[in-house]
Amino acid sequence: LGPNGAGKSTTQKILIGILKNYEGYVQVMRQEPKNLHAEYYESIGVAFEFPNLYSKFTALENLDFFRKLYNGETKEPRTLLALVGLENDGHTRVADYSKGMKMRLNFCRALLNNPEILFLDEPTSGLDPVNLRRIAGIIKDLKSQGKTICITTHDMHVAESLCDRVAFIVDGKIVLINSPRELKLQNGIRTLKLEYREDGNIVKKDFSLENLGENMEFLSLLKNKNIETMHTQEATLEDIFIKTTGRSLL
Repeated sequence: LGPNGAGKSTTQKILIGILKNYEGYVQVMRQEPKNLHAEYYESIGVAFEFPNLYSKFTALENLDFFRKLYNGETKEPRTLLALVGLENDGHTRVADYSKGMKMRLNFCRALLNNPEILFLDEPTSGLDPVNLRRIAGIIKDLKSQGKTICITTHDMHVAESLCDRVAFIVDGKIVLINSPRELKLQNGIRTLKLEYREDGNIVKKDFSLENLGENMEFLSLLKNKNIETMHTQEATLEDIFIKTTGRSLL
């Protein structure tokens, strides 16, 4: 998770083996990316933010072409298209696809070889709410099957809802890494928000959840005012990111 230019895509390219001139040490599936063999690419799937598809081919022709690049078994293209809601667009040329349709087709391509590790660069970019939910559901299903999924995003909602661990990256450095829950517990301030009416006007108050039961102002409001709404609110990952780095995600 990080703003544009932070180094998210560069990190993925190192893990995939595209960028070999890097400092430091990293292993993927017990292999150093500088020394990867062809077998490695049989076990990973990759979907970049900007789909590189053959625009004069149909969706099915694209998937049929790419599946032939693998030595092992591949998934049936029509099944994958149905999975992402493109079952009726298989014979449409990619040139006539919208950005969101291209993103979904690119996602299908990454799943062709049933990969053990999936690298997704901004996987929800360009998707409408319905298809965003669809792709998120597929990612969760893959996670439940034991797949490892590495997502780069600047969308904190995606990171919070899909990821077991989140790394905040700024200027090529990881400044925080943990589960979304632990990041909130360690770095966020939980508050209680309430609204009540006074002299015909809505009054809003915020209270820290720490020692709330001993907060005399809060207890007085509960006793003497007609509370209209009351709910707790946690810090978001974006709040914590800005607090930690002083930078925005956008």
